[in-house]
Amino acid sequence: MTERNLDSYREMLAAVQAFHDKHDFKNKGGEEMTYRMALMAEELGEIGACVTKGKAKEKLAEEVADLFILLIGTAIAQEFDLNDAFWAKMDRIMKRESKMVNGRIRVSEFRD
Repeated sequence: MTERNLDSYREMLAAVQAFHDKHDFKNKGGEEMTYRMALMAEELGEIGACVTKGKAKEKLAEEVADLFILLIGTAIAQEFDLNDAFWAKMDRIMKRESKMVNGRIRVSEFRD
């Protein structure tokens, strides 16, 4: 594993911020949410294609990384702390019970 693979979230955030700054996303529509949603849907589709077409794990990892970069960029664009949001959500979901639904485990806020 290279040193780069061990980068912290703060370093990843700085790298995505540098990418946004390099291409002036803030002033050129790159941080507009409808556009970002379309990009995330596109990346999710590429992840789906990797899974359904049995593509190599490396290709799947690349597409998941693309989506992760977009998610970090969305936090930048909307000015919220994704690290804090992640840990707050993890604290909530760790308290949830699970159920088997149609033969698969689901962990959700089950509401009748």
